[in-house]
Amino acid sequence: MDEQSELLKAVREIRDLIRLMAEPAIAERDRNFRAELIRLVGSSAAKGKSVLLMDGTLTQAEIRQKTNVNQGHLSTLVKQLKESKLLSDDDGKKPKLAISVPPNFFDAGGKDGR
Repeated sequence: MDEQSELLKAVREIRDLIRLMAEPAIAERDRNFRAELIRLVGSSAAKGKSVLLMDGTLTQAEIRQKTNVNQGHLSTLVKQLKESKLLSDDDGKKPKLAISVPPNFFDAGGKDGR
């Protein structure tokens, strides 16, 4: 094994150790963000569907067309998501959720330990 391969192997081992050490903090962070996301969406199926479409490729108008959510409700939701640091998009025109959630995230009201 040459020197460069050994260095790459060592860097990968260090990366894996850092991930292992950081996992509890990452899990806690995501749990808090997910709880806040559930709180903001509430029991609205349209808002939940809207959030799931927030991948940075659709404008708010396109999301409204696909979900039939009220324009005011969507604008308010986007504002709340931004304030809660749940969006990675700065201007909110094409909102992108800052955390990943599965497609069934809002099923059963998020009461399955997320």
